[in-house]
Amino acid sequence: MQHDYIEKVYAGFIGMNIGIRLGAPVEPTIWTYERIERTYGDITNYVKSFINFAADDDVNGPVYFLRAMYDENQKDGLKAEHVADAWLNYAREGVGMFWWGGYGTSTEHTAYLNLLNGIQAPKSGSIEQNGIILAEQIGGQIFIDTWGLIWPNNIEKAADYAMAAASVSHDGEGLNGARFMAACISKGFTEKNPLKIIEAGLKVIPKESAYSKVTEAVISFYKDNPEDFRKCMKYLQDNWGYDKYRGVCHIIPNAGVCVLALLYGEGDFNRTVEIATMCGWDTDCNAGNVGTIMGVACGLEGIKECYRSPINDSVVLSGISGYLNILDIPSYSKELAILGYKLAEEEVPDYLKESFKQGEIHFDFELKGSTHNFRVSDDFYCSIKNSRDKAYKGQGSLAVLFDRMERGKKCKIFYKPFYRRTDFSDERYMPVFSPTAYSGQEVSMFVYAERWNGESIYISPYVRNSTTKEDILLDGMVINEEGWREIKFIIPNMEGAVIDEIGIVLEGNSPGKYKDLGILYIDEFKVKGKADYDIKISKQKKEFASITPFSHNHGSWNIEEGRMESITVNHAEAVTGNYFTEDVKINGSVIPQNGTSHLISGRVQGALRGYYAGFIGENEAAILVNYKGLKILAKTEYNWEFGKEYEFEFILKGSMLQLSINQEKVLEVFDNLISYGMVGYAKYSLGRSLFGDLKVKEL
Repeated sequence: MQHDYIEKVYAGFIGMNIGIRLGAPVEPTIWTYERIERTYGDITNYVKSFINFAADDDVNGPVYFLRAMYDENQKDGLKAEHVADAWLNYAREGVGMFWWGGYGTSTEHTAYLNLLNGIQAPKSGSIEQNGIILAEQIGGQIFIDTWGLIWPNNIEKAADYAMAAASVSHDGEGLNGARFMAACISKGFTEKNPLKIIEAGLKVIPKESAYSKVTEAVISFYKDNPEDFRKCMKYLQDNWGYDKYRGVCHIIPNAGVCVLALLYGEGDFNRTVEIATMCGWDTDCNAGNVGTIMGVACGLEGIKECYRSPINDSVVLSGISGYLNILDIPSYSKELAILGYKLAEEEVPDYLKESFKQGEIHFDFELKGSTHNFRVSDDFYCSIKNSRDKAYKGQGSLAVLFDRMERGKKCKIFYKPFYRRTDFSDERYMPVFSPTAYSGQEVSMFVYAERWNGESIYISPYVRNSTTKEDILLDGMVINEEGWREIKFIIPNMEGAVIDEIGIVLEGNSPGKYKDLGILYIDEFKVKGKADYDIKISKQKKEFASITPFSHNHGSWNIEEGRMESITVNHAEAVTGNYFTEDVKINGSVIPQNGTSHLISGRVQGALRGYYAGFIGENEAAILVNYKGLKILAKTEYNWEFGKEYEFEFILKGSMLQLSINQEKVLEVFDNLISYGMVGYAKYSLGRSLFGDLKVKEL
């Protein structure tokens, strides 16, 4: 594996998200090429600011569909059915993930319903099943970026994996687009010349395909007219436009735009994503695809700060797991690189193995420019950037410049482990969140104060209560000498609320005439250990059509007198917590209102996998497993009544699963199908339930 592999993965994934963010505001069809030109002219920066950029299908798919690599047996390589299970497992039906535009209109919605009704992949996305128009829409190439990132400089493997993934929903030219884009990304690891990258993409698709023909046509036009991309766009509109390719968003016109942008961008990452956006049609998809390609090819040094800074190393998603919906880009890049090493059958470097572990936070600031989504509360007093000047371990750290501070002046430096609706400008793709850090876990970091002026500074670690917005200060320290110091604390009991900030409060500690000035370096920020927390429903809100901090799949959910009310005709589920929770004790209260299914859950990995315990029929209690189908592991008679409150305790430890009701052990069974997952409540048949506060303690 090449020495800069991880850096190029990081640049590629950042590049994809820059392209998506740049193109998204002008994606709606009302934004024609002509209107974009008339309104924004020559685009050289983001055209819209966001508090935080909400989820987008163009990043949901590349992240969530890749989880097939973890969930399914890869002994014989990736199969379409593996990715199909990821579709069914990680999408909340009808909400988020992709455009739910209706059967026969949205290619992805059509494929999902096919899968749900027993039509297996790849038939689920085939021309035979859905017709050529649906099968050849743009989705074939917009969800495949990560397959190219995990197969560096192996265009055939990248193309094969991307095609297997895309065949769940697409066929024909849709599969050619998947192969082409993944191969281009893969080639970008060793090639910077856009034409040679495009030629690599052409090698993995049929020469007689429309995809090859539009690509060759744009190359030919570019060679004759290399100066003006707008002339080429006029050529595309006249010869390869939407009027010639039916459907909501056909792949062929947009393929032409991607090739145009790559060529006229002339090897410059920034100009490439700008051109892709200015050309119109499916702007966020096209800019995202070429952003990945040229991010890999150009590397971090090729990305302008005005594009990179607002990303701040973070994106949010809108899958079924609120925990996985909060994504730290450097950590995810390491995860992708580890997969890449394993696929290449090469030893994973020690520094990667040490700095990434599923279910834990470890921010080492080693990747150039990385900030891990750290923020400041007052950018007059403090500003942050990645630094190579000092590091507790390795080469990188987070440098916080503090300036003009004096006694009583404060600034928070923090990471966000949770988001609320007020953190977003809009509700694109309806993201929902569960915290990435919990009460009972240990937070640690190393700090070094380089003071240029003033007598001393005061630092207090803190967490913020998401409900009250109160900052909970912990034991602080005065720093008046240089040298690395460790800050370590346990996240306190939040009395049923969750935290949405973790960090330190930096306070000036000098008289006004001295003005504290200098740099505070932060390194090796970690959150790990066993969580022990409560979720009080009365302290939660309904946001993004879900009750914080849960993700809901199916059913109607509301807060009713301090409880979560669930109504469903068949299935309703609420999940929360660290996605990688293993051994755990879960306590919750349930009041059955009508129907026969009233359950508490653990080790839930999505819609297809999880353990459940509680009432399943008249006078019956059971422990069940959902493993691509619900199955009773053990059941017993239990006389329960409507309107009565029951305290459930569900313990999952190793292969042992134990249900107690009102402090009495009712069932115990052993099963080892699922080793980790989320916690929550569920119903698997028609009815209504009231679910109370949830207590979760990792064992």
